[in-house]
Amino acid sequence: MASKALVAIVLVVIVAGAVGVGLILSGNGSTSLGTTVTDSSVKVKVVAAENFWGSLISQLGGAHANVTSIVSDPNTDPHEYESNPANARAITNAQIVVVNGAGYDAWALNIISAESTPNQVVLNVQQIIGQPLDANPHFWYSPYFVNDTVAAMYKALVNSDQTDKAYFTAQYSSLNSSLYSTYMKQEAIVKQQFAGTPVAATEDIFVYMANATGLKVISPPAFMEAVAEGNDPSAQDVATFQNQLDGGNSTVRVLVYNEQTVTPLTQSLLALASQKGVPYIRISETIQPSNLTFQAWMQGEVAQLQNALNSAALGQ
Repeated sequence: MASKALVAIVLVVIVAGAVGVGLILSGNGSTSLGTTVTDSSVKVKVVAAENFWGSLISQLGGAHANVTSIVSDPNTDPHEYESNPANARAITNAQIVVVNGAGYDAWALNIISAESTPNQVVLNVQQIIGQPLDANPHFWYSPYFVNDTVAAMYKALVNSDQTDKAYFTAQYSSLNSSLYSTYMKQEAIVKQQFAGTPVAATEDIFVYMANATGLKVISPPAFMEAVAEGNDPSAQDVATFQNQLDGGNSTVRVLVYNEQTVTPLTQSLLALASQKGVPYIRISETIQPSNLTFQAWMQGEVAQLQNALNSAALGQ
């Protein structure tokens, strides 16, 4: 039943997104339809602040878009990324810019605001999905937010290049099919098998995937948020997290470890989980390896999660 429910939700979101995203949100909340390309031999210039959004719009744009993704280094914490002049030039020259918003890539929004490129379309994901500025910014881990964002990307490409609308429509249909048949379908299976299972995460990046898979994140929210923001969690939250890992199968069944936001404290929790026999998985902020598609990357992480949950169930 859970799988069928997710299928229905995904299809509704896709249809609603395709029909309803008529205006594209810009970084400052205004709307713009951008510059229209009338020559099909000219590619739409797109810049994505992060490679996960870049992968999605690149698959939509295909042969008719030139997409540059800025943040992709697996050794870089995207929360702490600092821009450079090359980033500014790329963003300034782009017809479409995709940013995550919610404080995740303020550097990109600062460039956009400073340059004020005429007729540039800015897709701010936080605004597209109607989330507040202080929301958990890891939106790409929610399949529902991904569907809304892909719909907005499709609309922006069509508005920028009316000549190739049929091509973009075919790409949109293909991408939606690929997203659902890979990791979204896998998440529905995990939800059907393991809904309600208690898990822990070193950072709040996992919360949206937990919601999609029906898992119960019991690690202290303030701990996860502090790590995400580069702050020290409170001693009380640290003690609570340690006790959860030390409690055997009656508490945390799987630990989710963000390998791009690593501190001595998160490393100690990973070591404790290993010592106590708690299965763990490693996830990342950006697509790793960077040559994978968004959906292949996500499917790999969901497969890890499913294997760890199976392992925990066998160890009960």
